[in-house]
Amino acid sequence: MPIYSKLIRDNILVIMDAKGVNYRARTLEPNELLTEVKAKMLEEAREFHEATTVQDEVEELVDILELIHTAISALGVSYEELEVCRNQKKMERGGFDKGIYLIDVEDQ
Repeated sequence: MPIYSKLIRDNILVIMDAKGVNYRARTLEPNELLTEVKAKMLEEAREFHEATTVQDEVEELVDILELIHTAISALGVSYEELEVCRNQKKMERGGFDKGIYLIDVEDQ
């Protein structure tokens, strides 16, 4: 029996039940959720990095976005508050739209 030990989407167990798959699962405690969301986000970021088609890239971004929604909920922050922080940081430091790639910096 494969061991996964990872956060899964809410309806996966329903899908597995419909297929007659036996499994063991549990609901995470609130203090465990953010830790597992962070681990899952790293997994999805790796999958996004390895994706080779636009469709696969979009699918991985969807997973990352869903994890962001779960993380801010676990932190007690609204999406609107997150957007305020994002916009403030973008105003102060810029975004990534220009695609600037820093190669090195001379020591002072």
